[in-house]
Amino acid sequence: MTPASGAGTGILKIGCPDARGIVAAVSGFLAGHGANIVDAQQHTDKSDDAFFMRVEFELAGMDIAQADVVPALQLVADRFGMNWGISWSDRIPVVGIMVSQLEHCLIDLLARHRMGELQVRIPIIISNHAELASIAAAFGIPFACIPVTAGEKEAAEARAIEILKKANCDLVVLARYMQILSPTFLSAYPMRIINIHHGFLPAFAGARAYNQAHERGVKLIGATSYYVTDILDDGPIIQDVIRVSHRDSVEDLVRKGRDLERLVLARAVRAHVEDRIVVHGTRTVVFE
Repeated sequence: MTPASGAGTGILKIGCPDARGIVAAVSGFLAGHGANIVDAQQHTDKSDDAFFMRVEFELAGMDIAQADVVPALQLVADRFGMNWGISWSDRIPVVGIMVSQLEHCLIDLLARHRMGELQVRIPIIISNHAELASIAAAFGIPFACIPVTAGEKEAAEARAIEILKKANCDLVVLARYMQILSPTFLSAYPMRIINIHHGFLPAFAGARAYNQAHERGVKLIGATSYYVTDILDDGPIIQDVIRVSHRDSVEDLVRKGRDLERLVLARAVRAHVEDRIVVHGTRTVVFE
């Protein structure tokens, strides 16, 4: 066998029924093949009797080739009934962004990408409106305008999927894309479409979240990033909140909320591309 080489790392994510010996089996496998573990985190969900783990390990020094790690580890995975996967640090995630007319989340993602805070490649921005083409041009990213009109939604989605697939996108980010995606679209990127909602889900779903929050006089508002499913605003959640007061108008909530939307979406995208999220049913485990 040709040993693994280079300075890259592998990231192993695991979800499985809780059992004794999982950590020992995984670390023993890696150590037995000469891998150096540089980060390891785990979580046990007692309510579901489920175990989750994220392990990052160096490839340099391993006595098996990178391509042979997955089939060799399958024996350990089968033993514990693992739902698992490995990603490699030498692969740069490819992210397609979809947006409508609100630019704040789009600009934030593009700025973070330009500054090196998001280690991804962004080959395409898709919108159902033409207004934000100039922003894409300013960042040097191709822009596709695909209007969504009555009776033409299926064709518009098919065109968007075609463009995303041609660009080899691994992940689709909805940076305030104000369209409900069909099950056909979702099946093209299962648990690989991240949306940002301007409210603290499951409360205040729908388009008027800030108005609802103001009407109810809440003292905390939130932004929720989540994996899109075929139930509106109901996918596995990543979110954060900010404190507000009775003095805040709807406009104040919108302003404060948009600050939070930018931050929450960026955190969610970064966590996904760094392979720090494990989806468990309707919930997520997000490792630090």
